[in-house]
Amino acid sequence: MKASLRLQDTAIRYFLEVAQLGSISEASIRLNVASSAISRQIGSLEDILGATLFERQPRGMKLSAAGEMLATYARKNALESARVVAEIGALNGLEKGHINIACSEGFAMDFIPRTISNFRRQHDGIHFHLKVCAPGDVAKLVSHGESDIGITLSLSPTKDIKVEYRQPSPIMAVFHPSHPLAHKKSVSLSQLQPYPIALPEENTTVRQLFDICCSRLNLLFEPILESNHMATLSRFTSFGGGIHLSGEISMRHQIATQELIAVPIRDRGMDVRNIEVQTLSGRTLPNVVKVFLDYLIDKMKHEETIGC
Repeated sequence: MKASLRLQDTAIRYFLEVAQLGSISEASIRLNVASSAISRQIGSLEDILGATLFERQPRGMKLSAAGEMLATYARKNALESARVVAEIGALNGLEKGHINIACSEGFAMDFIPRTISNFRRQHDGIHFHLKVCAPGDVAKLVSHGESDIGITLSLSPTKDIKVEYRQPSPIMAVFHPSHPLAHKKSVSLSQLQPYPIALPEENTTVRQLFDICCSRLNLLFEPILESNHMATLSRFTSFGGGIHLSGEISMRHQIATQELIAVPIRDRGMDVRNIEVQTLSGRTLPNVVKVFLDYLIDKMKHEETIGC
């Protein structure tokens, strides 16, 4: 029985690695195990379950419907084991822990590092790893168990994701204080057209909604700067180079210090996205993650209320 359990544990570990990488050869390199051994273990799992776990494709391995079910179960099992081990350690009275966070870049510019810094003033035994990625990849990291908490901008629901908190995040036009439009109560996209503008790349919700609205309004913009780095766009505006577009939460420190001014855009469709704080659906979070999650959500609510 014990030998069987060890064999299954190994098979599951190999299976999850192939599921993540989409390739037996890449999993072989990562695990430092022969490809043939990985193939045998996956074959053994398929025999036990009586189901095909992967669709073998020319460019790699794609999970079948049965494979998706097993991967979801196995990831949650691994996370639950890690939670129990961590909480047994906490019985010694030591406030220790490690929290993995995934977020899109705007949150990494100000809100998340500031929140972590403030949290650690009371919980200095907690360590963090922050993965910054495209908005669509945040939910993937959470659903695969690689991140405990995800903070991103979302336009639609995502499978296997529990939304712990949701907050509207309309897109704003961001100006240098000396810009002619900086002190308007609101602006339209057509008002921005005569001025130099910097835009993020197409994998961001800012750019996606901007392009949709411009198409609907028959507006054509030629950005003088495009970048996959939101901080670059922000610095470009602070140096007086032009306008850029952003959510308010990304710019809170610069807005509070009046280095930059954010003005609402009144065109329909520039306000349809939400900030989401995400966790894996069905997972019991470790206590240390729950404490930080509550703290994070409280900060979001409080700052939204006072309009920081």
